[in-house]
Amino acid sequence: MIEEKVEKRTKDVYVPIGGKKMVTFIDDLNMPKKDPYGSQPPLELIRQWIDYGFWYDRQKQSVKMIKEMQLVCAMGPPGGGRSDIPSRLQSRFHVITFTFPNETQIRRIYGTLINQKLVDFEDDIKSLGETITQATIDVYTAVTSVLLPIPSKSHYIFNLRDMSKVVQGLMHAQPEAYDNQDNIIKLWIHECFRIFYDRLVDDGDRNWFRTMMVDTVASLFGVSWAKLFKGSLVPSLFGDFVNETGHYQELPSNDNHETIRSLLHSTLEDYNVEPGHVHMDLVLFSDALEHVVRIHRILKQPRGNALLVGVGGSGRHSLTRLAAHLAGYSIFQIEVRKNFRESDFREKLKDLYHMAGVEDKATVFLFSDTQIKNESFLEDICFILTRGEIPNLFNAEELAGIRESFRQQNPNSKETSFYAKFIERAMANIHIVICLSPVGGSLRNRLRMFPALVNCTTIDWFTEWPEDALREVALKYLDSPEFVPFAHIKPQLAEFCVTAHTSAIELAQKMNFEWKREYTVTPSNYLETIKSYLSLLISKRIAQKGASEKLSNGLIKLDDTRKKVEEMSVTLEETKKMVAKLQKECEEYLMVIVQRRQDAHEQAKLVAARSDKIAQEETEVKEIASAAQIDLEKAMPALEQAKKALAAVTKKDLAEVKAYATPPLLVEKVMSAVMILRKVDIGWADAKRELNEPNFLNDLINYPIEKMTDSMLKKIERYCLDSEFRPEKVEKVSQAAMSMCMWVRAMEKYGHVYREVAPKQLALKEATESLESKTKALQEAKQQLKQVDEQVAQLRAEYEALVSKKEKLRQESEETAIKLERAEKLVTGLASEKTRWEKSIAMYEISSANLPGDCLLAAAFLSYCGPFPADYRQTLLKNVWIKKVKALNIPCTPDFNFVNFSASPIEVRDWNLQGLPNDSFSCENGVLVTHTRLWPLMIDPQGQATKWIKMMEQHSGLKVITLNQPDFMRTLENAIHFGTPVLLQDIGEELDPALDPILNKSIIKVGNRTLLKLEEGKEVEYNSDFRFYITCKHKNPHFKPEVSTKTTIVNFTVTEDSLEAQLLASTVRHERRELEEQKDDLVMKMANGKKRLVELEDKILHLLNTAQGSLLDDEQLVNALQSSKETGEDIKQQLAVSEQTEAKIDHARQAFAPVAVRAATLFFVLNDLSLVDPMYQFSLQSYNELFQLSLEKSGRSDDLQERIRGLNDYHTFAVYRSTCRGLFEKHKLLFSFQMCIRIMESEHRINKEEYKFFLRGGQVFNKETQMPNPCPDWLPEFVWDNLTVLDHLANFRNIASSFEQNIRDWKEWYFKAEPEDVPLPGEWENKCNELQHLILVRCFRPDRVLSAVTAFVGTHLDPKYVDPPAFDLPATYEVSNPLTPLVFILSPGVDPKSIIKKLAEERNMAHRLRSLALGQGQAPAAARLIEEGMRDGNWVFLANCHLMISWMDKLEVIVEDIASKKPHPNFRLWLSSNPHPKFPTSILQRSIKITTEPPRGLKQNLQRLYNLLSEAMFMKSKSPTRYKKLLFALCFFHSTLLERRKFMTLGWNKAYDFNDSDFQVSENLLSTYLDEYDITPWDAIKYLIAELNYGGRVTDKFDRRLLAVYSKHMFCPEALSLAMYRLSPMATYYIPEDGALQTYKDYIASLPLNDKPEAFGQHANADIASLIQDASLLLDSLVSLQPRQSTGAGEARETKVAHMCTDLLRRIPSNIEITDQNPDFSPLKTVMQQEVVRYNKLLNEIRKSLIDLQKGIKGLIVMTPELDEAFTCLFDSKVPPLWQTAYPSLKPLAPWVHDLILRIEQMRTWAEGNQPEVFWLGGFTFPTGFLTALMQVSARKNNTSIDSLTWEFTPVKESQVETAPEEGAYISGLYLEGAKWDPQTNTLTEPNPMELYSPVSIIYFKPVEAKKKAVKESKEIYNCPCYLYPIRTGSRERPSFMISIELNSGNQKPDHWVRRGTALLLSLP
Repeated sequence: MIEEKVEKRTKDVYVPIGGKKMVTFIDDLNMPKKDPYGSQPPLELIRQWIDYGFWYDRQKQSVKMIKEMQLVCAMGPPGGGRSDIPSRLQSRFHVITFTFPNETQIRRIYGTLINQKLVDFEDDIKSLGETITQATIDVYTAVTSVLLPIPSKSHYIFNLRDMSKVVQGLMHAQPEAYDNQDNIIKLWIHECFRIFYDRLVDDGDRNWFRTMMVDTVASLFGVSWAKLFKGSLVPSLFGDFVNETGHYQELPSNDNHETIRSLLHSTLEDYNVEPGHVHMDLVLFSDALEHVVRIHRILKQPRGNALLVGVGGSGRHSLTRLAAHLAGYSIFQIEVRKNFRESDFREKLKDLYHMAGVEDKATVFLFSDTQIKNESFLEDICFILTRGEIPNLFNAEELAGIRESFRQQNPNSKETSFYAKFIERAMANIHIVICLSPVGGSLRNRLRMFPALVNCTTIDWFTEWPEDALREVALKYLDSPEFVPFAHIKPQLAEFCVTAHTSAIELAQKMNFEWKREYTVTPSNYLETIKSYLSLLISKRIAQKGASEKLSNGLIKLDDTRKKVEEMSVTLEETKKMVAKLQKECEEYLMVIVQRRQDAHEQAKLVAARSDKIAQEETEVKEIASAAQIDLEKAMPALEQAKKALAAVTKKDLAEVKAYATPPLLVEKVMSAVMILRKVDIGWADAKRELNEPNFLNDLINYPIEKMTDSMLKKIERYCLDSEFRPEKVEKVSQAAMSMCMWVRAMEKYGHVYREVAPKQLALKEATESLESKTKALQEAKQQLKQVDEQVAQLRAEYEALVSKKEKLRQESEETAIKLERAEKLVTGLASEKTRWEKSIAMYEISSANLPGDCLLAAAFLSYCGPFPADYRQTLLKNVWIKKVKALNIPCTPDFNFVNFSASPIEVRDWNLQGLPNDSFSCENGVLVTHTRLWPLMIDPQGQATKWIKMMEQHSGLKVITLNQPDFMRTLENAIHFGTPVLLQDIGEELDPALDPILNKSIIKVGNRTLLKLEEGKEVEYNSDFRFYITCKHKNPHFKPEVSTKTTIVNFTVTEDSLEAQLLASTVRHERRELEEQKDDLVMKMANGKKRLVELEDKILHLLNTAQGSLLDDEQLVNALQSSKETGEDIKQQLAVSEQTEAKIDHARQAFAPVAVRAATLFFVLNDLSLVDPMYQFSLQSYNELFQLSLEKSGRSDDLQERIRGLNDYHTFAVYRSTCRGLFEKHKLLFSFQMCIRIMESEHRINKEEYKFFLRGGQVFNKETQMPNPCPDWLPEFVWDNLTVLDHLANFRNIASSFEQNIRDWKEWYFKAEPEDVPLPGEWENKCNELQHLILVRCFRPDRVLSAVTAFVGTHLDPKYVDPPAFDLPATYEVSNPLTPLVFILSPGVDPKSIIKKLAEERNMAHRLRSLALGQGQAPAAARLIEEGMRDGNWVFLANCHLMISWMDKLEVIVEDIASKKPHPNFRLWLSSNPHPKFPTSILQRSIKITTEPPRGLKQNLQRLYNLLSEAMFMKSKSPTRYKKLLFALCFFHSTLLERRKFMTLGWNKAYDFNDSDFQVSENLLSTYLDEYDITPWDAIKYLIAELNYGGRVTDKFDRRLLAVYSKHMFCPEALSLAMYRLSPMATYYIPEDGALQTYKDYIASLPLNDKPEAFGQHANADIASLIQDASLLLDSLVSLQPRQSTGAGEARETKVAHMCTDLLRRIPSNIEITDQNPDFSPLKTVMQQEVVRYNKLLNEIRKSLIDLQKGIKGLIVMTPELDEAFTCLFDSKVPPLWQTAYPSLKPLAPWVHDLILRIEQMRTWAEGNQPEVFWLGGFTFPTGFLTALMQVSARKNNTSIDSLTWEFTPVKESQVETAPEEGAYISGLYLEGAKWDPQTNTLTEPNPMELYSPVSIIYFKPVEAKKKAVKESKEIYNCPCYLYPIRTGSRERPSFMISIELNSGNQKPDHWVRRGTALLLSLP
């Protein structure tokens, strides 16, 4: 930020731009968070510049000198996220404190502003200025003193900005709109409510604020609230969008704001029709309307920004869009992708600034917490909120572009000011609306880290919709036309909707508490319920009405048929009589017709003869006419040509001819010829006159040829014979004359022809006249004949009509008979259907009446029940909703069933056949998936939903995608366009934001096209056939609330009933295949039969409904109905038989039910293991394969019960064996016990209350009512608590009193080493079963719980279930295949590469082994290795997958694709990973999991090591006898070192990761040295093995001492020379006699499973702490598998911690004051002073943190992260880390405080001048300093070097201490761990049973010179290490080891105590 304001002057020197000096203002100087070391890097950078004038360039690592700059910094007081700045930095500044202005100053500031504003108002309003100012101050003061920022209300942070916002709101008032005092008071009230009230979170705070405002208005303004607002408790709303003037004034509140609502609805409609806008369907109930007005008000403020706080689905985004549209602003929103980075975010912000700053658009930047991929996003937003610009957002090129844009817009502006104007415009146009969720702690953390989110925004808190709002929304939606028939129950329906929503919220909270399954019920669920209800109601009404009408129409048709049968019987008799009568009439008519026909025949002969003669004459006439016509046609072409030529003559041509005074000769000749034909005198004058005739040419063209005389023809013939009279010659003279010449010549030719044809035409005329007269006579004869024929025809017609009528009647008679026969069949056949249809109609009527309630229940189930398990669903449906429906008198089906109501039986059967289990829970899920309005998101850990979806949609072109595929969005886009279904499988807990438009169904209409708006500028055609399914593999995903608003979450976790049914089918199919095949066949037949029955009924009804007219008229219809009926009856009979057969088969199948129950129980045991460790993932498919293997390999038996027992035993152990190889040792007993308990539960052999007590123990919350502990000296309080609570169980009544009566017996039992194997005292041995015995062990001796549990499992299952199989990689390899990865789950220090390499060598695959250690940049190499391995058959080993967890998604895709690529049979994929919660679930489920952790126990470790040895390896040494024995000693040595870790600090001071490589190297060394040397080199072997190899890992000197002790004992000559040489103090463990490898394995197998501490040289008490810890881990893990239980209403967290703070402040002592005025400056006094300083600093810190915590709880200050941590620690009774800086301790809070008080007392006594005679060494914060001071005192006194001194330790009795010694000091407060101090003999001795720590006598620490140190009488001295506290390693900053103290080892050698891990402690846990 600073660097962009400076420019380079010289090489490393930078100065402000323009040669100016620069003042840099840094606000919130103390906001940077402290790092783990307490420093604040940004502040250190500032201090560096102040001191040295430079900082470093991070890219070039060069110095940057910044000159001419001055700093001005500001900061708030420390607290609330602000810390103290370092004093070194503070010293560089002049510090000026700005105190908060007093009331007078505030009144003057704001009073001036308000009075100035009111100058233009009426006088009565002007007088309100001071009152408004005072009222505002009073409100602010009240709010800041009462509404405090407590942890749950961290946004209650108020400052003067809020007062300014109130005043700013008043500034919008205009005199025209505010003409009286009441209006201005209302405005002030409104602004106060908007600034203060809108951020309040609960009704208590809101009611307080409202009451305070009522009182303020009454007291200061003298106005009644009721009068102002007409009795309403809610003040009026103000806005500027109602009137055209734009004045900010009171909005109409009439009729519940209907005017505003109407306006907003209109705005919403405008928004929806806007191109590109996704349609919003909003219900503007009162709260929503108010939120819109609030947001609009904020946006209209100058630089108005809003912070909207509410859960997803509460309407924040939709209402903001509506408010922005109302204000006329554009919406800018970021589309966040999966890998959206900070650089992408900044690119989007550039677009925002371009819109606002360059385009000058008022823009609302809508930003949600779901888009916060990086917290730096909020940092940039805070820059916009505070400064209006983001540092370094634009580069030089982009700034140049902005400059150019501004130059074009403002040509006259100065170039230097463009950026300031750009930012100013952007600040004015950008309005940020941030939507945050209050769920979780992220809101509080973000508000603390980014104060601008509160300071620079106006907060609007979206509360859960109140019941009134829910009711109002329901009533609005129910006010639809379709709902008119049910309007009378509308209030009841709305009431149920409210109940459904609130009950779902309560159940979700219960599920979250009991099972830690998060599900947020949002308002979107509520809206979806109502929408689904209306949709269901309409569709169901239509469907039921249609079905009922179809049946009714069928019945009507049948009734109509019955009536017609009766009518047809009467009609049939009448028809028969009419037929006889008509027969007689027909015969009479026939005789008349015959006579008339004869007459007509004679006359027809005469007419025919005449016709022949006339036809002959007609032929002759035609011949004459034809000949004449032929002759004429010869002359016709010339005539036609002449006519055409004449027609072409124009007036101009004629005028040309007429113009001749003396025409040319040829013209004259032509005209003369024409004159002849026109019978005109020949002469030019006459010719010219003729030419002037108008019709001259027409007359020529139409010249009548018959008028041409012979003389005329002769005259023109002379002209035509003239050689000059040719058209071609005439044409040369005149065109017109040429045409007339042609005409004359044509007429001459035609005249000659006509002379020849004329006689023929005359003859033709005469013949024609004769023919016409004869034809006329013939026509008269024909007419007579016609009349005769007509008479005959009429008679014939009358006859035929009679015959037809007779035939018709006869046919009708026959048809009626047939119809009567059909009717009999139809009525009889459908009689049973008629009865059933009548019942069905009645049922439909009942169902229709019950539709309001049934649809309501179904809609609620669809919206809310998806995420819940089966029992929760039934609780909600039956215990809450159905009862509520009945209570509200809403009609509903009494035994409502969601599946039966929502889906047809055929639909459900199809689902079952497609792979959906048949249990009710799965069928409900099927309905939820297929009937939901939203896209379904299925929680599918076992893959059943995925399998079903793939089967169901296999014929629809289903596309399967994952989010890991790079092109998944392209696949989705194509599917949306073409309408194909898509399955998105295996998502995580978050959905890719790119899916949001699809999930939200962001559909827009563009003309007739329906488009889905995917992102800005990208749209795709939406096909309504598109379907989208989503599955998630996680068993318990934590989806954000936004996910549940966009999808319907469906819990597809397999149920026990479903799994039992599947496994039963598998069992029967294997055991009795024919039975299961018969069952399957019957199921298919019955399904098809029932489906066919429905189809036939539909066909019958369809035929009846579509039949036209009477049914009896359609023979095909009747036959089809009859056939359908007969087929239906056959199917019914078959179904009846099939159902009987099915019942028999089911009965036979149930014999195998115990197998299915056991197998299902075991699967759910495996399924629960994922709650223990996320790597324990098991798929149902793999489990089914294992179950099939058990069916095949288990022993056969003819006895069914024996077979079932054998099968159960085999499969149970198979599950145990295969699972154990993938479990850590600490979880194997847990698995065995859980198996045992669940099996016993399935067999009803477990008392659940007693088992619950065993898991959780007893807790006494009220000690006052508890019986007092009768034996507080030896019986711990927790035991007595357990006992008194146990007394309340039925089978343990009076056990507390029994204990009091038999204390001696119980004490004896309690102190037994193994009480679980000893009979219980008194009658309890006989009264208690094994579980009850286990409970008593858990109560008294938690350290023996593991042993008791082991015995319990061995008793109720088998001892082999507590003896896990040894690691056997070859056996594991045998069950693997190329498709199954092998995953090594790593333990610290374990590398499986060596054992894989060894296996590869054994399998001849060493040359094919490819290994790669994963890390940064290794992804391509890993993918290549897998690809090559699949192709070539390699083994691929990818190590350390947890180091590339980001690549695991791609590896998951690779593993899924292995099967499709058909890998080489030898291919194997080996993976290794540390446990990691993000390791892909699908890989774990399909893989073989192997833990490489060493097994627990000496026996199992020895077995594992010997299983790694082959016979060749065992016999490889040249000295086999020595090698075998020492090899066993080495194995025992290795196993001992590993197993000592279980003793914790008694085992090793530090935990070392000894692994197989240590053993292998040691084994090679041993073999080499034995082969090289004939005499065993013991020293070399011990050194190389213990010191060099194993010792190379050991860093603690006392641990190295332990290694030396063990190696000295195990690698010695006696190990070879002595038979059965004991390797342990216990005789059980020795080196076996020489033999074969199997001999050693047999010996190891005989060793005890559980190792006693003595086997390691430890005391029996040694493993008490570790056993208690392991038992606690076991019980905690078991509890985590159970639902949590509420302990009732307890004290609130805040209240409890506040009380604790008060109590601690009272108990914490005051600071220590040094009152000793002795001027002695001895080292001891210096130590005392240093200790006092440390303790006072600690006390100050404790008091400060407690006081701050109290303030934080009250809300007086904001909680910092440190205070949050302290709050949590105090609530959990732990010591906050802030308090543990002075000295280390493991004590809980109460003992720690008591210890602190004792420490302070010792120091206070010493500070007062009373030096203690005996020092409590543990009471020092730095004991080493005290001992050094003692050395210094002695050295000064004796005038010797301190380096020459050492310590002499002398135990003394307390009675011997009278005064302090002259040198050294008496030390007390030491405790022995691993031994006991005998004060009588002053030696170490064995501790008492159950005694973990033993106090030590006072020891005299005396400094002596090393050379003069007295030699102890006893030679056996144990150098005992002394530690500050039980963690012997301490920490990096504070080691725990202090000094080594010499103690007499007593009767034992020092090595004995070394093995025991004996040490001294200064502090106990």
